[in-house]
Amino acid sequence: METIQFGEHVTLDGYSGDLDALNSKEKVLEFLDSLPGMLDMKKLSEPIVFHSDGNDTKDPGGWTGIVVIEESHISIHTFAKRGFASADVYTCKNGMDNDLIISYFKDMFGFKEIETNFLRRGTQYPAQDIY
Repeated sequence: METIQFGEHVTLDGYSGDLDALNSKEKVLEFLDSLPGMLDMKKLSEPIVFHSDGNDTKDPGGWTGIVVIEESHISIHTFAKRGFASADVYTCKNGMDNDLIISYFKDMFGFKEIETNFLRRGTQYPAQDIY
């Protein structure tokens, strides 16, 4: 059976970010609302964002948001008091513009350092229906 790669997944962790940007519901919404169009992806929903007060010494609270896209999803979690955010861009498209994603994430939240991981997803995805 012939297989193809299903998609791509980039994870981003930003360090020493801007306190006000990371603590802004509006900035988180803007990130989630704008990025799909920049990547030529179609939103299936408007972004949704929640605030959490935190739950222990590791999690001081922040904003969590997601936007469902036709190609999968984009999510983000901010921890303003730590200057940190973690985001995921997962898509069934291949050839995602990782440099654009990294630059946008860094600029939106003023990070001094970015850590990224790139994963190829579904490397044994069937090229045709099996049922």
